[in-house]
Amino acid sequence: MILEHVENIPKTTTPTSYRKIKIGIDVGGTFTHAVAIEITNFELVGKACVPTTHTAQEGVAKGVVDSMQLLMKEANIHPDEVVLIAHSTTQATNALLEGDVATVGIIGMGTGIEGRRAKTETNLKHIELAPEKYLPTKFRYLDTKNTPTEEEIKELIQQLADEGAEVLVASEAFGVDNPANEDLVVKVAREMGYMATAASSISKLYGLRVRTRTAVINASMMPKMLETANMTEKSIREAGMKVPLMVMRSDGGIMDINEMRKRPIMTMLSGPAAGVAAALMYARISDGIFIEVGGTSSDISVIKNGKPQVKSAQIAGQRLYLQTLDVRTLGIGGGSVPRFDGKKITDVGPRSAHIADLHYAAYSPDEDFQNINLEKIKPREGDPADYMKIIRNGEAMTVTPTGAAYQLGLVEEVGHGGANTKAVANVFKALGEAFHQEPQKVAEDILKTSAKKIVPVIEQLSREYKLDKHMLQFIGGGGGASAIVPYTGQYMSIPFRIAENTEVVSAIGAALGMIRDTVERNVLSPTDQDIIAIRQEAVSAVVAMGANADTVEVSVEIDNKQKKLTAIAMGSTELRTKDLNLEPISEEELRQVAAKSIGVTAEEVLLLGSTNGLRAIGYQEMKKHLLGLFSSTLLKLRVVDTEGAIRFQLDGGVVVNTTVAAMRGEVKELLERLASFGDAGSLLPDLYVLLGNKLIDLTGLAEASQVIALLEIESKKALADDPVVVIAKQKK
Repeated sequence: MILEHVENIPKTTTPTSYRKIKIGIDVGGTFTHAVAIEITNFELVGKACVPTTHTAQEGVAKGVVDSMQLLMKEANIHPDEVVLIAHSTTQATNALLEGDVATVGIIGMGTGIEGRRAKTETNLKHIELAPEKYLPTKFRYLDTKNTPTEEEIKELIQQLADEGAEVLVASEAFGVDNPANEDLVVKVAREMGYMATAASSISKLYGLRVRTRTAVINASMMPKMLETANMTEKSIREAGMKVPLMVMRSDGGIMDINEMRKRPIMTMLSGPAAGVAAALMYARISDGIFIEVGGTSSDISVIKNGKPQVKSAQIAGQRLYLQTLDVRTLGIGGGSVPRFDGKKITDVGPRSAHIADLHYAAYSPDEDFQNINLEKIKPREGDPADYMKIIRNGEAMTVTPTGAAYQLGLVEEVGHGGANTKAVANVFKALGEAFHQEPQKVAEDILKTSAKKIVPVIEQLSREYKLDKHMLQFIGGGGGASAIVPYTGQYMSIPFRIAENTEVVSAIGAALGMIRDTVERNVLSPTDQDIIAIRQEAVSAVVAMGANADTVEVSVEIDNKQKKLTAIAMGSTELRTKDLNLEPISEEELRQVAAKSIGVTAEEVLLLGSTNGLRAIGYQEMKKHLLGLFSSTLLKLRVVDTEGAIRFQLDGGVVVNTTVAAMRGEVKELLERLASFGDAGSLLPDLYVLLGNKLIDLTGLAEASQVIALLEIESKKALADDPVVVIAKQKK
């Protein structure tokens, strides 16, 4: 039984006034963190930490529930105060890395010439998941020239089961256009007691092999993931809470646990996704690079124009129809062990003190480091034999980037607890004597070596996503953020800050994550009606998972090269409003927020436009050319919401104030005036519209009629005289 201490959760004592609390739980490699957020003002009202229960019979689900129990007890939270529970999970990723998956039976279908192709493309044999880890499959082909009968399908399923198949996938050529046969196979399989997936229910994109592969990997996770989901939900319901239970998705959103039961593949990389969600919703970052630092590794990702950057997922180099955050993971963290040649630091990591079975000298209660011996060790078989081991009175320990950051005075957010600064000073003094260097030089060598590992990744991300270096900033999260981010920021001359409550930032991200879904279709020449239809399908998907319809924002993208139409919808479970007793942020304070971001004084910025929930504030920067003979101005723009968070920033472009009634004409004029021409023909300018508290991103559309069609849908509930701010920038 998971709930060993359920009686500790307050059930009968009714609070005099209810709070509205979201609980977020992040399952990390070492610890599982839980936090409680009061949603009216984003106040952190409690946090708890338990060891991650990898080896428990119930798996990581036990740690999820244990951390929630501890949180509710220590923060005195009544079950009726909880409005939502969301958690990340490492289970899907670990299952693939470790090959802990079910054998999948595939029924491939088709007929004629396409059928012959389908017979090859749906027979995936063994799928490589990781080095020496494979997903076994069994295969049968069904010709669908004539409508399949249930008897035929039952016979094939039984044959696959006899060969060891535990779960079924049905995949037919052009099944996305007519999924009837796939759905029939799934229906029969479930009636026979087997879990089953239709490939067309996982992805609506053409590409039979990739679609089948994605569905097979999804199916292989289902038995294990469903078991965990059922345990977690049962335990939470037994605790007296009937609130929505959400799970982090790989793209940074959250989804209902019932949706996870159908598409567990969507939870791959949900751990790093939780941290990025916190950067967006808690640290309120619109543009920057988020660096989440653990003990062993750092996850690095880009946020641009208020959106995390995503990419197509791959397994062992094989593409999937799955969008995940573009997270670059490096083997450098707060607990990485330095390597040395006897005279100086030569490298840091990738092994951590935990893996090397070494204590942190920085947290030693004993401050005496006068008599130490240094040894070179090999933490694991196959590792280089030059990792630093410090021996003091028989105790094995080491220094790490965390200790080096304390030595250089770079730690402000202490996370789980501060280091013993006297121990830090003494151990670096001893290392300085051993290396014939100043103690500060030893610490700096550790951090500089660490930073140099991160620099190429930052430079690559900056090139790939065309990041404006003037708007670039680092945001650090995770328990080891202060060990890596401050020095790297200084080393690269990039502004940085550490997220508040940094050690539980991923759990906060889980609590505040937006319900999200993505709908993709292959459409040869999308019409306005196609765009409206896919937008509505995406809205319906997130509303069905519990999002309040009035909070849903949708972006639609057209990929002419791949003939793909994509709609991404995000919404919250409630209309978040500030507590009426709180002082509102003044217009002057909003100007100060924008001015600070731009790097000028509040007196130098101008209010360029406003809606009920947003302000467009800018600064006209004068630029001189040709030895001052010519000059031009560049608009530096920030869109700030009434709570003081920067929602969007842009250098260049124009701002137009209008109303809902006049919006259509103004937008048409801007699209015509700022259109540019390239090899692919006419290019629409990047277009953003502020309406109420919504920032509508229209940059992914290709034709003016599509822009107008979506704007009419977005403004359907608005009044004719409601203010609108249009922002446009010509493509170059």
